[in-house]
Amino acid sequence: MGWDTILYEKRNGVATLTLHRPAAYNAFTEMMNKEMIRALKQASRDKEVRAIVITGSGKAFCAGQDLEGVDETTNHAAFLRERYHPMMKELKKTPKPIIAAVQGVAAGAGMSLALGCDFRIVQEQTKFVPAFMHIGLIPDSGFLYVLPRLVGYAKALEIATIGKPITGEEAVELGLATEWIEAAFWEEQVIAFAEQLAALPTTAFGLVKRYMMDGMHMPYDAMLEAEAQAQRIAGLSNEHREGMLAFEEKRKPNFSGSESGGKR
Repeated sequence: MGWDTILYEKRNGVATLTLHRPAAYNAFTEMMNKEMIRALKQASRDKEVRAIVITGSGKAFCAGQDLEGVDETTNHAAFLRERYHPMMKELKKTPKPIIAAVQGVAAGAGMSLALGCDFRIVQEQTKFVPAFMHIGLIPDSGFLYVLPRLVGYAKALEIATIGKPITGEEAVELGLATEWIEAAFWEEQVIAFAEQLAALPTTAFGLVKRYMMDGMHMPYDAMLEAEAQAQRIAGLSNEHREGMLAFEEKRKPNFSGSESGGKR
């Protein structure tokens, strides 16, 4: 089965999903939502894939929802539940590291997509645009959940309501982005960052990803028990065995291809 609105590439343990509607600044359509879900599931199931990069073709990362066909008769609640919620939930449950390589404008739902990833890499052309309020809507697709957890309540409220664009450098200063890369070295350094994550133990990473976000609204005692259960799973993994063996042999561990020995 081919792809109509995205490009799917795999190299050195990294799957790159490129939003590919450059003439429309990679704005979301129903087809793109569906293909992103399919691509995330495919990358998640593929044992050769150990990290995922999401980026955009051309000048924009993603301009948000394509507003053609969206009007005053649109049931926005149903629209979100059908189009965006499945995609954002797939991002969260994918156990592998997901990097948003934001090479241009990430506006509206495009910014929400970037926020839903585990890491955000930016450059001089990057611009986060929380455009929802400008059309009388609230930020959606997980925006209101994730943003205050990244930058704090006061700054998140300011970003969500005032809607001032955020540059790549500002995003790093706010803690919204992980790393700023010069445009001249963009592609090679994004891949290098992804390959660095691909070298991590995927079982342990998936457990950290799952429980760190959940832990922000769990009681302390419940979180301690969740940590204990997660540590048991990590402790049964082949990756843990490889890590211990590498420690004993005084070498760097090779987690690539080490599948879990336990059940999640």
